[in-house]
Amino acid sequence: MLPLFGKAFVTLFVVIDPVSLAPIFMLLTLDRSTAEKLQIARQAVLISALILLVFGLVGSLVLDYLEVSLEAFQAAAGFLLFKLAIDMVFAHTERETEEEEKEARSRQDITVFPLAIPLIAGPGALASVSILSHEAQSYYQGLTIVLGTAGLVLVMTYMILRLSNPLSNLLGQTGINVITRVLGVLLSALAVQYMANGISGLVQNFSV
Repeated sequence: MLPLFGKAFVTLFVVIDPVSLAPIFMLLTLDRSTAEKLQIARQAVLISALILLVFGLVGSLVLDYLEVSLEAFQAAAGFLLFKLAIDMVFAHTERETEEEEKEARSRQDITVFPLAIPLIAGPGALASVSILSHEAQSYYQGLTIVLGTAGLVLVMTYMILRLSNPLSNLLGQTGINVITRVLGVLLSALAVQYMANGISGLVQNFSV
């Protein structure tokens, strides 16, 4: 169970990357009071938890319904995560388009968009939770471990968002970029492994 927990924790922490969310959160909540910031952070994390929970529980069923194999999903998720890793390595931390960013600034409620989706529970996190949940079937209480680990990462994300102002001041933009790039390298390795596993599985399936 410990290897599953370690893999799930590293994967989800790297994909969600709560450290790089801190300056983005601070920017989106510049005109909010401290109480409002805490409420926004709490609601965004709770919504993200619900989304990841649902996807972790029914993600495999959705794939089966669409007749998409896990191997194909792994390969696609690997490409998606690799793109995210490239952006992180080069410190391109924007996770929404320019139009989405403008909409986020003009809207009163930013908890669902862009904080919960796509900043916290983005495509990479959803893909990772789905794959980890499927792999957890071979472990005792594996799904509980994966979902519990996701919850732990989200709690850490909430705490980092609460400390966004002092954390950003402490690390500075250079420090945040360094951490993001290190996490990006780790994520790129995980993405390549996902692609390798998926492509290998597809080749085996076609050769049978």
